[in-house]
Amino acid sequence: ALLAVAPVAASAVSTVNADAVTSVDHLGSVTLPNNGAVVNVKPNISLNTKADSVDAAISVSFSATVNGTTANANFSVNHTNPSNIQLFKGSEEIKDLNKVTEADAGQTYKVSMTNVGLNFGSQNANKKVTLSFGSDNWAAHNATDAMKHSIEVKLDKNGVVNLAQVVMDVTAKDFANPTVVTWHNATTGAAVSSANIQLYAGADAGKMNVSQVINAVPVGETKGNAYYATQLGSDASAISYSNNLKEALKAAGVEVDAQGWFVAPKSFTFNLIATSKKNDATATLPVTVNVPNGKDVTPATVPSQSKTIMHNAYFYDKDAKRVGTDKVTRYNTVTVAMNKTKFSNGIEYYEVVENGKLSGKFINADNIDGTKRT
Repeated sequence: ALLAVAPVAASAVSTVNADAVTSVDHLGSVTLPNNGAVVNVKPNISLNTKADSVDAAISVSFSATVNGTTANANFSVNHTNPSNIQLFKGSEEIKDLNKVTEADAGQTYKVSMTNVGLNFGSQNANKKVTLSFGSDNWAAHNATDAMKHSIEVKLDKNGVVNLAQVVMDVTAKDFANPTVVTWHNATTGAAVSSANIQLYAGADAGKMNVSQVINAVPVGETKGNAYYATQLGSDASAISYSNNLKEALKAAGVEVDAQGWFVAPKSFTFNLIATSKKNDATATLPVTVNVPNGKDVTPATVPSQSKTIMHNAYFYDKDAKRVGTDKVTRYNTVTVAMNKTKFSNGIEYYEVVENGKLSGKFINADNIDGTKRT
């Protein structure tokens, strides 16, 4: 076994009753709550440090999905063979949660769970599945099995699998810590709220790769054309970095292929995100990329039509409430969507189109489709 825990045979119980325990908030044996309440499922593990008068807290659970069915961890409350939860810092077992203090925030612990099951439902009865726990987590099907990152199991006639032990990483968080994360320019050391860079697209149809963009704005370094984030009282290792480049390009209508290539527009913006491992504080740095030889991107437009206003018309929002005091006077033209929209008040409206986009402003269709006054 990975951790020094007492051998536990996986329970043969394969049903989940109304009082199933699917999340645990303490160390030691798992018992049914005195009031018989169902514990809410939480699909993660969290460990909050003790801070002043705030006690440390832990929440233990996990889930897996097979053929669209999600199974949450189901802990045994059988008094002869209950699930047991243990917390380790390295090889040391932590038996008192309040020994995890704010000084430990950002550090990685391991949580061991014994005799825990997953119920995928009878529709998945007798199926073989592979449970992948990731590179930092471990599991054993039976007490005599070696701990592995991935195990193949066969669900029983009820679609249930019982695991002798599961071990998962958890990072201690100090959510009482109010300190924020701030971005800095590595060249000047000054705090910054945005960044701008210039890149050239390649000769191959003006293409660029996402890795080129990310490499052009290195993070976590304190020299050169880089940006780094800081948090008062934390060292550099307490900050993790991510970005939304692919998502931002997609939102802008730029297609990115499986290898990360895309046709670069003349300008686009994405976010670098810095997150504190100590208290989950985050800071976002918008990065605008200017591409002198990029392609001119024609914004997508919605189908529209030009209509003549027959009667003076005010603008309304999606809730049929008047927007401001502006109005379109009769015999002038207005660009609107192709189809009418009927609101809850039973009245039909045309949505106004501005610069090829739906504006969110509406005009009563009767003021457009009505007859011309004489």
